[in-house]
Amino acid sequence: MVRLPKRPTPPPIKTPKRATPVDAIPRIIAGPVLADHLEVMTRAIFQAGLSWAIIAARWPAFVTAFEHFEPGRVAAYDDADLERLMATDGIIHSAKKISGTFANARALLEIEREHGAVSAYASTFETYASLYADAHRRFAFLGDLSCYYWLFRTGNAVPLFDDWIARQPTDHPRMREMVMLARETGGSPERPGF
Repeated sequence: MVRLPKRPTPPPIKTPKRATPVDAIPRIIAGPVLADHLEVMTRAIFQAGLSWAIIAARWPAFVTAFEHFEPGRVAAYDDADLERLMATDGIIHSAKKISGTFANARALLEIEREHGAVSAYASTFETYASLYADAHRRFAFLGDLSCYYWLFRTGNAVPLFDDWIARQPTDHPRMREMVMLARETGGSPERPGF
């Protein structure tokens, strides 16, 4: 079982050198379809360890290379597609993460077969810890940060950001900007006690 780290106090808040322009802060997707889930999850996974700006600049190339993240297509990708993607300009060339995206497309399709929709799947869990543990098992490269980002962006319940960030080893100012904007616009899917 995956256990979420426990921290007695939240990490110090980082202030970015430059705030993200409001129009560039990720928004919650209204009525996400399976392709939205795959795209958001993939973006979070490839973004790990890199700046949001680097991924934002390259993201149109990802969308084109992965055929708009249509899960049925991506799930059918094979070694020839891996080679094609590894040679595609503009995307991050990580064979493991690219192959993981293929596997994640298959996992999303399986969730849809089992539950009818990702939101129905997510609602079967009473806590974020149990949802994260299951998602971490099902999806390649889906860590706690990527999982929170994916669920938040697709409008699924997540813990209050302040509670969640208290368990993280470092602050995530770009995530904080995203959450604060969603709160300001009344659309945050945060749920106390989740």
